[in-house]
Amino acid sequence: MADPLLFNPRTYDPKHFDPETRRLLRATVDWFEERGKRRLIDDYRSRAWLADFLDFSAKEGLFATFLTPASAAEGQQDKRWDTARIAALNEIFGFYGLDYWYAWQVTILGLGPVWQSDNTAARTRAAELLAQGEVFAFGLSEKTHGADIYSTDMLLTPDGNGGFRADGSKYYIGNGNAAGLVSVFGRRTDIEGPDGYVFFAADSRHPAYHLVKNVVDSSKYVSEFRLEDYPVGPDDVLHTGRAAFDAALNTVNVGKFNLCTASIGICEHAIYEAVTHAHNRILYGRPVTAFPHVRRELADAYVRLVGMKLFSDRAVDSFRSASSDDRRYLLFNPMTKMKVTTEGEKVIDLMWDVIAAKGFEKDTYFAQAAVEIRGLPKLEGTVHVNLALILKFMRTPLLPPAEFAAVPTRLDAADDTFLFEQGPARGLGSVRFHDWRPAYDVYAGVPNVARFREQADALCEFVTTSAPDEEQSRDLDLLLAVGQLFALVVHGQLILEQARLTDLDEDVLDELFSVLVRDFSAFAVELHGKDSATADQQSWALGAVRRPVVDEARSGRVWECVEALSGAYEMAP
Repeated sequence: MADPLLFNPRTYDPKHFDPETRRLLRATVDWFEERGKRRLIDDYRSRAWLADFLDFSAKEGLFATFLTPASAAEGQQDKRWDTARIAALNEIFGFYGLDYWYAWQVTILGLGPVWQSDNTAARTRAAELLAQGEVFAFGLSEKTHGADIYSTDMLLTPDGNGGFRADGSKYYIGNGNAAGLVSVFGRRTDIEGPDGYVFFAADSRHPAYHLVKNVVDSSKYVSEFRLEDYPVGPDDVLHTGRAAFDAALNTVNVGKFNLCTASIGICEHAIYEAVTHAHNRILYGRPVTAFPHVRRELADAYVRLVGMKLFSDRAVDSFRSASSDDRRYLLFNPMTKMKVTTEGEKVIDLMWDVIAAKGFEKDTYFAQAAVEIRGLPKLEGTVHVNLALILKFMRTPLLPPAEFAAVPTRLDAADDTFLFEQGPARGLGSVRFHDWRPAYDVYAGVPNVARFREQADALCEFVTTSAPDEEQSRDLDLLLAVGQLFALVVHGQLILEQARLTDLDEDVLDELFSVLVRDFSAFAVELHGKDSATADQQSWALGAVRRPVVDEARSGRVWECVEALSGAYEMAP
C-alpha cells in the first residue's frame, strides 16, 4: 500500500486540483516515467541540454498554463498563478531531477519583474513567449558583486530618444543561453542612488547580447552573458527607481519558496531507493534494517521528510492568503528556503549513512540526489542570509500576538494576485503574527509535542530576560544560533497546524517531535559554547536541554511505515 504522505508516481492522482491541472501534472509524471531511469541518469551525466523536456512543456502548454497570471491570460480559464499547483510541480521536478526544476525555477524568477510591471507591451510579449514554449531568465547577479543590487555595474546610458544603451555583464544567470526574455537589473549613468535603478527586458538572441559560457558543469545552463551597446526601448523598461529595487526583492520572495518543494521531491525519490536497498541487503545473516541504528536513522529521515511536507503545505496557504494586511508569508518564506532545504540535507545524510557505498553507484538516482540536495540551501540567498532574515521577526511571533482569522487550506483554483502586488520591500518589523501556542495546545497530549513546548516556552523567557544586548547584536555568529532555536519553534507550529488539518497519525507526529526536541537541545548546547554568550545565556541554554520521551511501541509502529516503503516504487528502467 502506498504511503499517503509521500509522492508515488505509481499511485499519484492529484484529484484535489481542477481537471486541466490534474491532466498536466499526470502528463508530466508520465513523460518522465516513459523516458525511464537509464535515460534520466544518462542525460544528467552527459550534461545534455533539456531540449526534449522543453519541447514536451511547449507541446502541453505546461509553463504557459502554470505561469501566466489571469490578468495576462486573455480569458483562458486554466491559466493562472496558483502557488499550490506550482508547489506540486516543483515536487515532481525535484523527484526526477533538479536540472528540469532549475529551468522552470529560473523562468519563474525571470517572469517576476514582468508580472509586477505596468508595461503592457512587455506583459503581452511575455505571455506570447510562454505560449510558444519559451523559457525566461533573471539577470540580477554579477560576478564581482553577486546579488548585491546596490553595486550593480550593468549601466544604462540615455540614448536621447527616450531609451538607453546597456553595457555590462551578468553572472550565474540560469537559462541565459535560451531565454526569450531576460529580466535585467541595472542602473542609469545619469542618476545617482536608488532613483537610477532600472529593470529591463532583453532577448538572448539579440546580436548585442553575448553569451560567454556556462559557469557550471551541468545540464543546467547557468550563464555568464554580456551586453554591449544593447538597445533598450521604452517597451523594454519594466521598472525604474525604487520600484526596480522592490521588484528584485519581491521576485525573490516569489521564487525562493520553490526550493523547499524541490528538496522534498529529491528526498522522496531517494527514500524509496534507500529503504528498498537496505531492507533487501543481508549483512551478517540479517537484513540491514534489522539493526537498531539503521532503523533509527531511516525513521528519523522519514519523519523529517514528513515534517518538510507538512510545513511547506501549510506555508502555501499563507502565501495564497497574503495581503497588504497579512504579510506573515515574509517569515514563512525564508523558513521554507532555509529550514526545509537544510532538513533535506539531513534526510539524505541519514539515508546515505545507511546505504553507504550504494549511494555512489552510477545507476542510482541517489548518487544524483546526494549532489543536488546540497545546492538548494545555497540558492536564492545562503542559509545564513535567510536565517538572518528570519531573526528580524523573532520578537513578534513569540510575544503578544495579533488577531487573524484562521488561514484556510488553499487548494482552490484561484490566481494569487498579491504576489505581484507586494509593494515596497520594507517594514518587516511591523509584520504581525497569530498566536503560535494554540497549535501546540491541540497536541498537548502528545508526549514529545509537550516536551518541545517546554523548550518553546523557554525561548520566550530567553527573549524577555536574556536576549542579546546591543553589543551582542553585532555578533552574527551568536545570533545565528539563536535564530536556529526560533526557526524550530516556527517549524513546529506550521507542522502542527497542518497535522490537525490533515489528521496526521499521532505516532508519526510524536516521533517527529522527538527529533525536534533533540534538535533544539543541540542548538541550545551550540549557543552555550559561543564565545560571547553571557553567564545567564549559558545557564539558560543548558536549562533548555530536554530528553525526548521514549516509547518503543510508538517507534515500532512508525518503523512499519518506513519498512512499507521497500519496493513501493522503482522508476521504470
